[in-house]
Amino acid sequence: MEFEGCSCFRQRLVLSTVSGKRVKIRNIRSKDDSPGLRDFEASFIRLLDKVTNGTRIEINQTGTMLFYQPGLLYGGSVEHECNVQRSVGYYLEALLMLAPFMKNPLRAVLKGVTNDPTDPSVDLLKVTAPPLMKRFGIDGDSLEIKVVRRGMAPDGGGEVHFSCPVRKFLKPVQLTEPGKIKRVRGTAVAVRVSPQMANRIVDSARSILNKFIPDIYIYTDHMKGVSSGKSPGFGLVLVAETVNGTFFSAEVMSTPQGQGDQILPEDLGKKCGKLLLEEIHRGGCVDSTNQSLALLYMTLGQQDVSKVLLGPLSPYTIEFLRHIRDFFQIMFKIEPQKPGDEERTGGEKVLMTCVGVGYSNISKPLK
Repeated sequence: MEFEGCSCFRQRLVLSTVSGKRVKIRNIRSKDDSPGLRDFEASFIRLLDKVTNGTRIEINQTGTMLFYQPGLLYGGSVEHECNVQRSVGYYLEALLMLAPFMKNPLRAVLKGVTNDPTDPSVDLLKVTAPPLMKRFGIDGDSLEIKVVRRGMAPDGGGEVHFSCPVRKFLKPVQLTEPGKIKRVRGTAVAVRVSPQMANRIVDSARSILNKFIPDIYIYTDHMKGVSSGKSPGFGLVLVAETVNGTFFSAEVMSTPQGQGDQILPEDLGKKCGKLLLEEIHRGGCVDSTNQSLALLYMTLGQQDVSKVLLGPLSPYTIEFLRHIRDFFQIMFKIEPQKPGDEERTGGEKVLMTCVGVGYSNISKPLK
């Protein structure tokens, strides 16, 4: 399969690895001043090479063309030094998609930037992704994401442990009722700055959220010494949980040192609170960060109907649906849901329905 350009780079390689189809990507930033693959993309290819066995990768001299022939998903223990241009979340999102289909349970140690303003942070994925994976039957004690050390942008220095069990196949799901919000939890992070910063963030976030719900607990995480990474910074991750076990999340991180205007902890807390309310308003049964993860699991499920109610689709998700069509010839039925008569239903939703391809993990040994 042939593609042009560098957009949706991860999606193409992840779907190629799962489907076993070869991919050729041409004209990667060919008109740029510095053409070709960026360091973080090269690092991502190396990570895929580590978790697979027999992958063949060819890149031309200028780095503007990539040929990728996926091998078998092998898994096992992997250690990877992620490029600091992107956070660990960038790499972890791809591993979440691939991990259940490995031959051996995956135990990955990822080092680099744990929190930055562009990618979903590890804290966010830690609270939203595992509950979603459990819905598809990927559960057990070995499913865990753990932040051992924090590393803020730009220099990183963080360390994250991710482990995931393997499954022969995924269960079809029917997620159509998000339910009402019952509680809000959060983590305020302060690294190499005064611990008071975290408290200021918490107070300002509560000033927004306390008007809506009393059950709010925001944990302050202030790591010291070696475990605090190499750069100063602070941020907040908020997660709202509904009675049906749906999670909505929002996060804001401080601007990396030496890059643009700094943000006050008070403004950061308020901004994050408002973003969480916006995410709740969008609604659906999966928050916008994990839409593509849910859609991939639905596609790879057993040959049965899966339904998931989503909020408005993000541009990333729309591209992902196109790629699923290209790689698996699966089309989703998309039904817009009009907001009901009740005032409290939020924004417009879409009901996504598909029949899984019946993907089974051929490399998992039968017991």
